[in-house]
Amino acid sequence: MNHRPLISDLEKDRIESLMSEFELHAQCHEDGVEYWLARDLQHLLGYGEWRSFCGVMSKARTACEISGKAAKDHFVEVTKMVKLGSGSERQIDDLMLTRLACYLIAQNGDSSKPQIAFAQSYFAAQTRRAELIEKRLLESERLTARQKLSSTEKELSQIIFEQTGDEKGFALIRSKGDQALFGKNTKAMKSQWKVPEGRPLADFAPTIILKAKDFAAEITIFNSKANDLKTEPEISSEHVTNNSAVRETLLQRGIRPEALPAEEDIRKVERRIASEDKSIVKTAESLPAEQ
Repeated sequence: MNHRPLISDLEKDRIESLMSEFELHAQCHEDGVEYWLARDLQHLLGYGEWRSFCGVMSKARTACEISGKAAKDHFVEVTKMVKLGSGSERQIDDLMLTRLACYLIAQNGDSSKPQIAFAQSYFAAQTRRAELIEKRLLESERLTARQKLSSTEKELSQIIFEQTGDEKGFALIRSKGDQALFGKNTKAMKSQWKVPEGRPLADFAPTIILKAKDFAAEITIFNSKANDLKTEPEISSEHVTNNSAVRETLLQRGIRPEALPAEEDIRKVERRIASEDKSIVKTAESLPAEQ
């Protein structure tokens, strides 16, 4: 039995043509930032009059503000020179649009236009892809920060043992550091963040806290070596001073460590990233080799 293909060759050609127009012909780059010019997008979306298209952009701006984003960051007013039939030039108004702005314009456009229907799906998918990439980058940054903190704390633990001979000194010193950084002890923060029994507080800490703890620990390591600190009270005092200084810096920048919400279990993040990486490798291996 013959089945009609879901997408005809004509439709496929049309889609490929629109993809090319949006990505290759209309998309611009400046200093690594992508954007579309409104005058170009106007014609791609099937609007003959600039005045009508401005009405659509006005609705898109409003939608942008309602969503909690600053319209000025996504609809940037510019001017450019265009050549007239006489050979002279005239300055006209235009806008630089982000991918989100293009999506909102499409959402507020005339859905009876085939170009608008395509753009709604196209920019929704592309915007979602950008969001997923951003999420992956943020997760990778947090995982890297957690791994770095583990490495630094391992070094600090070794320094404490070598210079004090106390195997249990690290846990006490780290706890005092937490008290100085959060204004609460480790147990209180674990309770607040609902950290499971036996799990480190850092496994649920936001990236900014992981980096703050790592910075304070690095300073403690440096000064413990430089000043040849030999006792737990000396190293504890150093660690408390460093965490207090980091806390003060965060507070000055409007960040209160103990007020931040817990993040997802870092083990889950690590497993998800590892799984995604395996999937990417598997997909790449299944692709035919280039001849």
